[in-house]
Amino acid sequence: MVIDGIYYALGFTAGGLLVSYLSRPAFGIPLFLLALFCLYFFRDPDRAIPGGPVAVSPADGKVVVVKPEDGGMRISIFLNVFDVHVNRTPIAGVVKEVRYQQGKFLVASKPEASTDNEMNTLVVEGDGSRVVFKQIAGLIARRIVCWKKAGDKVAVGERIGLIKFGSRVDVWFGPEWAIAVQNGQRVAAGSTILARKKGS
Repeated sequence: MVIDGIYYALGFTAGGLLVSYLSRPAFGIPLFLLALFCLYFFRDPDRAIPGGPVAVSPADGKVVVVKPEDGGMRISIFLNVFDVHVNRTPIAGVVKEVRYQQGKFLVASKPEASTDNEMNTLVVEGDGSRVVFKQIAGLIARRIVCWKKAGDKVAVGERIGLIKFGSRVDVWFGPEWAIAVQNGQRVAAGSTILARKKGS
C-alpha cells in the first residue's frame, strides 16, 4: 500500500471519531467509509513482469485511444477511481526527462485532456528505444506524484509514481514497436504487454 492511503485513512477515521463523539455515532459512518475507501484506493499489488523485448502498461485501466501520432503510435489509458493508481515504467532504461505542466482538470476520458490537463511527462530511453508517457490528472485528481528524476535508471514495470483518484496515462511508441492492445481492452500496470519490439 502507498503510505498516502494510510495518512488519508487516519485523517478520516479521526474525523469520524470526533463527529461520533460530538453528535451521534451514526453521523461518523460516512467518514469511516471514506477511510476504508482510501485504504482500498491506495493499494499497490505486486505484479508479474513479463520478460523479453516488450513494453508493459504504465497504468491499470481501460484503453480508450490507439492511434497513429507524430510518426509513431499513441495509446491512452483511462483510470477510474476503482483502478490501482500506482504507475510503472513501460520499458527499462534511463529517465531522460521529467517535465511537469500545470493545466485544467477536464474529465480524463476526453481527448483534450491529453494536452490541456495538469500532467507530468516522463521520457525513458533504453535498448535503442525512446518511450514517452504522461501522468494526466482528471476531473477529481488534483495531485500527480512522481518518484523519479532525470538520470534515474529504471527496470521494466518499476514503480515511478501515482495519480490520486480518476486520471489518465498516455504512452507514445516509435515505429520500432508493434502495438499489442486494442481500443476498449482492460490493462494492468506492469503485467499487460502494450507493445513488442519489431524484429526481436
